[in-house]
Amino acid sequence: MTGTAAPVSYKGWAGIKRAFGTPSALTMAMLGFGSGLPFLLIASQTLSTRLRDVGLDLGSIGLISLASFFYLLKFLWAPVLDRYALPLLAFMGRRRSWLLASQVLVLVGLVALAFVRPEQGVAPLVCWVLVASFAGATQDSVVDAYRIEIAPDASQAALAATYTLGYRIGLILAGAGALYLAQFEGWIVAYLAMASLMLLPILTTVFCREPARPEALVQRRIDVAEAFIQPIASFFTRNGVALAVGLLAFVGLFKFPDQVIGVMAGPFYLDSGFDKADIATVSKLFGVWMGIGGAFLGGVAVAAFGFRRMLLVAALGVALSNLAFLLMAHNPGQLWAFYAALSADNLFQGFAGTVLVAFMSSLTDRNFTATQYALLVSLANLPGKFVGGVSGYLVEATSYSTFFLLSAVTVVPTLLLLAWLWPRLSDRSAPAAG
Repeated sequence: MTGTAAPVSYKGWAGIKRAFGTPSALTMAMLGFGSGLPFLLIASQTLSTRLRDVGLDLGSIGLISLASFFYLLKFLWAPVLDRYALPLLAFMGRRRSWLLASQVLVLVGLVALAFVRPEQGVAPLVCWVLVASFAGATQDSVVDAYRIEIAPDASQAALAATYTLGYRIGLILAGAGALYLAQFEGWIVAYLAMASLMLLPILTTVFCREPARPEALVQRRIDVAEAFIQPIASFFTRNGVALAVGLLAFVGLFKFPDQVIGVMAGPFYLDSGFDKADIATVSKLFGVWMGIGGAFLGGVAVAAFGFRRMLLVAALGVALSNLAFLLMAHNPGQLWAFYAALSADNLFQGFAGTVLVAFMSSLTDRNFTATQYALLVSLANLPGKFVGGVSGYLVEATSYSTFFLLSAVTVVPTLLLLAWLWPRLSDRSAPAAG
């Protein structure tokens, strides 16, 4: 291989298959696995199912979910990740040093969560969720930056799909695997088993290569204050104030319908008459594989048709798939309704996830990868997360059916923003030539 070799094309299905054969794709699959594994255990459905299983009310479950807010605020410390290596592990490089430390801390947090007893008091659980979510959020920031920096722009849709494959496998194990173990062995065994699986991404970090540091960062030192200001200023300078604000608002609203119902999904499944084994089989096993299929479909669609039209398809799909949960609400305990609802939900979640990852990657300046991407990811989750925190009270005041209907209607502001952005995204939405 020489530095003057022709650029490799990653367009379409053939490009995604080619990406699977590269070392960076295998690395991203393993790092994606490490990012996906803890999320359900500390910030989403497995934790909320555990809390409902031990008798906590819906309102408390919604509020406890806010303890994972570090996933929403990771852009606040991302400038440090962009500028400096972790001192004690600086020999590993800027990205890998932070990645290894955060992965080890996730493992420690999951071990601690295995032994907390939320039915006897939620304070210890909340404390360890805070620790684990900080570590998980840091891990996610570094993995996202690593993915963007390790490969050219043309391969980002394909690498987003390989990353999503690993991420979704992590979700399968943290969802289906944890629930099966909890059903038959208890929650302590479930969380300890999940903690042990973090050894796989830890080993990947030890042996993977460090991305090249951008020249702009090599040439001069930047103080901490400038490290926080420059990434934001760069985003507004590159796009202009009006477009930058529009892009940020659009990213923030894009997955809002899905984020709103996330916390209540686990309790809803239990309240619909399904046990933990049913939930593991349908939601965390079958559903996640549907999500993987949707993710690869999204990668192919972006390569073939560009961002703009796929953003429209994804936004509509995420919102309308929420209506499929009405089948479950009106047919409690019926497995066919469970399968139908989870098919629609996970297919469009996977599709939208890849489209959004590739789109946000295209918006970042590689001099500030971790900071800008972390800001975009935080915005993609922040509005729905806060509404999700009070979603239990909304369900208790109305009904699950009303809740799902209202969640689908929340797509309207997203569509209005996309209509305004449509002509301004024309240069970003065209598939790469060659």
